[in-house]
Amino acid sequence: MNDNRASQGIGTAASRVMIMIASVLVGAIAFSPAMAERLSLALLERLSKGAWEIRFRDDAPPRRVCLRTGRELILLRHSGSECGRYFVDEDVGKVTVQYSCRGDGYGRTRIRFETPHLVQLESQGIANGRLFQFTAEARRIGDC
Repeated sequence: MNDNRASQGIGTAASRVMIMIASVLVGAIAFSPAMAERLSLALLERLSKGAWEIRFRDDAPPRRVCLRTGRELILLRHSGSECGRYFVDEDVGKVTVQYSCRGDGYGRTRIRFETPHLVQLESQGIANGRLFQFTAEARRIGDC
C-alpha cells in the first residue's frame, strides 16, 4: 500500500509541474506585442493632457502640440506618417522608442519624465530623406 501512495504522490507532483509549465506557456502567448506596448507607454499616460509647447535647443521656433495620449511626443518629425513602434528601453522615469514609418524614414526618441507637466526629449532619425537630430523640452501650457 505504501508503494501505491508513493506513486500517487509522484503522479500528483508531476501533474502540478505540468500545470505550472502550461500556465507559463499560456502567459507567454498572452503577453503579445500589443500588451508590451501598453505596458511600455505607462509613463506617457502619466502626462497631463492638453496643449504642450516644445522648445528645441537648436534655436528652432517653438512648436505646440495637443497631447491626448502622450504618444504625440514620440513622432514629432513624423506626425501624420504611418509608423510602427518598437520599444527599445523603459526605465524609471524614461522611455526610449524606436520606430519605422512606411516610405518616410525612421527614428528613435527618448522621453525623460520630470513631472506630469514637463519632459525632456531627444530624437534622431531620417524624415523626408533627411537626417534629423534634436533635443527639446516639452511643457504643458494649457488646454487644447
